[in-house]
Amino acid sequence: MEFTVHQQVLWAVFLVALVMGAVAHKTRFCTMGAVSDWMNIGDTGRMRSWLLAMGVAIAGVLVLQATGKAAIPVDTFPPYRTPNFAWLRYLLGGFMFGVGMTLGSGCGSKTLIRVGGGNLKSIVVLIAAAVCAYFMIWTDFYALAFNSWIAPTNLNLAQHGIRTQALGDVLAGFAGNGDGARWNVWLGWVLAAAIATFVFASRDFRASFDNILGGVVVGLAVVAGWYITAGALGQEWKEFAEMSATPPSRVEVQSYTFISPMADSLHYLSDPKNFGLINFGIMGFVGVIVGSALYAAVSRNFRLEWFANRADFFNHVAGGALMGIGGVLAMGCTVGQAITGVSTLAVGSIMAFGAIVAGSAATMKYQYWRMMREG
Repeated sequence: MEFTVHQQVLWAVFLVALVMGAVAHKTRFCTMGAVSDWMNIGDTGRMRSWLLAMGVAIAGVLVLQATGKAAIPVDTFPPYRTPNFAWLRYLLGGFMFGVGMTLGSGCGSKTLIRVGGGNLKSIVVLIAAAVCAYFMIWTDFYALAFNSWIAPTNLNLAQHGIRTQALGDVLAGFAGNGDGARWNVWLGWVLAAAIATFVFASRDFRASFDNILGGVVVGLAVVAGWYITAGALGQEWKEFAEMSATPPSRVEVQSYTFISPMADSLHYLSDPKNFGLINFGIMGFVGVIVGSALYAAVSRNFRLEWFANRADFFNHVAGGALMGIGGVLAMGCTVGQAITGVSTLAVGSIMAFGAIVAGSAATMKYQYWRMMREG
């Protein structure tokens, strides 16, 4: 049986995600855990691992573009570098997502990893997040509940002569220098070098093989996603879709993100005979779960876990709902915005990352205050 280029792309995406899921499970790569360790015990190991993933992804994208292996356009999915600067979406959605991932015991990718490891609580979180993300993307819920008051706050950077919201383009626009592409290259390398300097300044981090491995592999997985969809194979994929009588879903330049694929998975399940609905995001989503499950089986780390009480159940459901809504609002999650988006140097992605950390940290502070008050 001959593989179409569409099938080649999907299987490549699945295999990269499988490796990412297995390694993330082994190394305990967890963005919520990164904030928790930092806030509660002053341990920055997993936070440095998260930052390392960003630095690797930034450097990888720069190498892809410098070597001509791939070019990341403005119109990616999601549109990270769009000149339509939806600052309120990034901040509000990111903060909601940060609250949600704390209540739900992990972000979108960690939820998938925990599902692969047998965590039944995370299946409930996944369902709640998927349903809410589905309503945000595939129904009129976003238009009715958010668009009327969020859209007027958007800034059209193009009206100010700024072609994208990439950091270099924005700074070049303010400086009156139109060569934003050159600014992006220089700023990208400076940022990647600064991240590397910071993360490896810690002796404890340098001694932690798992933290280094987790950050490097997750960052490289994001680079691989860009290479698959923006490189030569991606161009063939796009031409295949344009020639198809029924184009497959989401044939666009993209890399890994985990909230919109949850919604797309439900959308596919509503019409399971329509295999054209199986897209990059869904294969990445499934790949992470399978990779985590394989590692759990090999390491004998498969462990069933259920809720401690009713309050625990409702906290996790609320967390999943906030991640589903907030992740769509922010146009990404702790991987989709904070690593994939940041790799494009999009200002909105950097803002979303900050808002996610703030939301998570604020929730932990509140939980601690409440525990002390009740205790």
